[in-house]
Amino acid sequence: MAKTAQTKIQDSVSLDAKAGLKAVILAAGAQAITASGEPLVLQSLGERSILECVVQNALRVVRPEDIYVVVGYRQDEVRSHLGPQFHYVVQEEALGTGDAVLQVVKLLKDATGNLLVLYGDTPLLRPDSIRGLLNRHQLRKAHLTLLTAVVNRQLPYGRIIRDAAGQIIDIIEETEASAEVREIHELNAGAYVVDAGAILTALEQLSTSSRKGEMRLTDCVHQLIRSGLRIANYQLYDQDEVQGINNTKDLEQAEFILQKRLFRPHRQEEQNMVAFGTGGWRAIIGEGFTMHNVRRLSQALSNEITRRCEEKHGVIIGYDRRFLSKQAAEASSEVFAGNNIPTILLSEDAPTPLITYATAREGSAYGLVFTASHNPPEWNGLKVFHSDGALLLDDETRKIETETNALTPDDVIKLELDLALENGIVRHKDYTNEYVDAVESLIDLEAIRKAGLKVIVDPMYGVGQLTLGTVLTEARCRVTFIHERHNPLFGGRSPAPSLEGLRMLSSQMKEDGYDVGLAMDGDADRIAILDEQGRYISVNDLLLLLYWYLHEVRGERGGVVRNLATTHLLDRLAHSMGEECYEVPVGFKHIVNVMQQHNALLGGESSGGLTIRGHILGKDGIFASALVVEMLARTGQKISQLRDRIYALTGPLYDLEESIPATPEMRIAVPRRLEEATSSSIGRYPVIRISHEDGTKLYLENDNWALLRFSGTEPVLRLCVQADTEAKAEEMIQWLRQFVTAEK
Repeated sequence: MAKTAQTKIQDSVSLDAKAGLKAVILAAGAQAITASGEPLVLQSLGERSILECVVQNALRVVRPEDIYVVVGYRQDEVRSHLGPQFHYVVQEEALGTGDAVLQVVKLLKDATGNLLVLYGDTPLLRPDSIRGLLNRHQLRKAHLTLLTAVVNRQLPYGRIIRDAAGQIIDIIEETEASAEVREIHELNAGAYVVDAGAILTALEQLSTSSRKGEMRLTDCVHQLIRSGLRIANYQLYDQDEVQGINNTKDLEQAEFILQKRLFRPHRQEEQNMVAFGTGGWRAIIGEGFTMHNVRRLSQALSNEITRRCEEKHGVIIGYDRRFLSKQAAEASSEVFAGNNIPTILLSEDAPTPLITYATAREGSAYGLVFTASHNPPEWNGLKVFHSDGALLLDDETRKIETETNALTPDDVIKLELDLALENGIVRHKDYTNEYVDAVESLIDLEAIRKAGLKVIVDPMYGVGQLTLGTVLTEARCRVTFIHERHNPLFGGRSPAPSLEGLRMLSSQMKEDGYDVGLAMDGDADRIAILDEQGRYISVNDLLLLLYWYLHEVRGERGGVVRNLATTHLLDRLAHSMGEECYEVPVGFKHIVNVMQQHNALLGGESSGGLTIRGHILGKDGIFASALVVEMLARTGQKISQLRDRIYALTGPLYDLEESIPATPEMRIAVPRRLEEATSSSIGRYPVIRISHEDGTKLYLENDNWALLRFSGTEPVLRLCVQADTEAKAEEMIQWLRQFVTAEK
């Protein structure tokens, strides 16, 4: 255990240590919360012990040789746990925190500079709070700077007393505070920066207190304040930081705080980290999505290619119309070139399915497309594909992101783009015609030409117009496009083909009379459709239509794969045709993986992605759009007529879905509440089984179900239900809402 702890601590050392600063960590307490009497500070908190968390904070600002750990109770265990790189100072008798600091100061009698004093049982201080404390101390030229916090709950901490001018004049401990003082909400958070000489003088002047023979550190603070020295404070605004750990209940609360921090929406961005979700890496531009991270991620991918000796296979890099997508693609190509990996950089913005196709066509080591798909315009990101066009699986992305986050700017190798192009290690290429040919080879163009259909398309300012427009024009459709120009802000909304986002498309359909309305998201891998009356057709219904069409009209055989948030009517339809339906977690990589295992005919998800056997191993909104048009041409029926025909086979189920902004607390509290609740029924409806494979899904009779799941690509919580009647669906989603709105 000691070796593991030492490794974690050494990995966190900052090279920006402040000259002359020493850190004192008070870890001599005799509290224990286990039957074996193991020191409290060695209890686990997340991936580290409580004490390691405190030491890690110290290492943000000082070097290991400048850390002094005060030990006492079971000191050998503490030494073994942390390792030999720190100084250990023994407090022989438990005479209080002031006496503990005095033992260190005696060793530093001739030292100059400042001491950072931290408590070993207060592990939740943020690194920025420590830096803020030090910065305030330096700028104010203070002798003592306190960490304070204004809290709205009762905690057993000293109250900060100020004069009329707002200056700190005293700290009164909880045990000595009057009822009036206890009403003060500004607390002493228990971390200090103090001039070493000043605290030595103050400690030597203090005699051992008559209260149980202890000399408390706050007694020394009293002395410094009353000596007329310069006193400052730095205020915390996150009340969770002041959580100390004195018992099991405190530890449980600290674990809850730590977990919710892990899910804070911008945590990775603030720490400049790369983290993959279900659809690749996505982050806010200027926060997590930076050229620095693009280059580090490209270097990690280059390293993996080199380890596998696959440099000769090269990479393909594409990009969509988002802000900085082209620049990111160029920066990435410089890194691959610097690593002697031949790179094809697409000559213009292109749909994700085109890059997927090109990657498989070339057998490239990786295919990359810089896009954030349907996310709001302030986001960007990267999708990475295998040589067969399938997205990387979870274990692969975890390995890549770990290596990326360990790289520094000096680890990145790059060759300037002009030199790379001049020497041919990077070259431009356009796959538009090849991709269009591939789509058209799977579509009955002649049937569409004979039908004379009138189609309107909304690419949502994305990259789908050129390719789909070419296919439909060559099929002799009368095509109208809206929102086709280049707009990196996507008209001020997310480029997601939802009911709300397609109101203009619906309005124009009603005015001008079209056979079908088609829409794609920003990178053209998702689809949505409107029927001949401009009514939104859910993707669940679209999947039913296309699976029935492929099976019954085209005569193709095979099962269907859906994710767990997609309609169970696909199960009914498949079974009615003697086929199987397979359920997988959210993420199209899971769909194509199972499609390959079972040679399935169609794979799709309710969010708009689908593909068929024999096409690319990824979502394709362009091909899906063309297939919808072919279906109308060959059947000679309208969308509404076809849907009625399918419902006659399956019967109806009613869907409801809500997306709720997800706070860090919700990601911890909501699953906990759901797990603690009685799960044998949803209201008056019995639950057959429960799955926690991806979120929490409850299965009911007759293909009814309810799902509560946090998105892997956005900070939102999704509530989804499917039921026999609209009233039952409303009851079920109301039942789910209670776990979101319940009090802690």
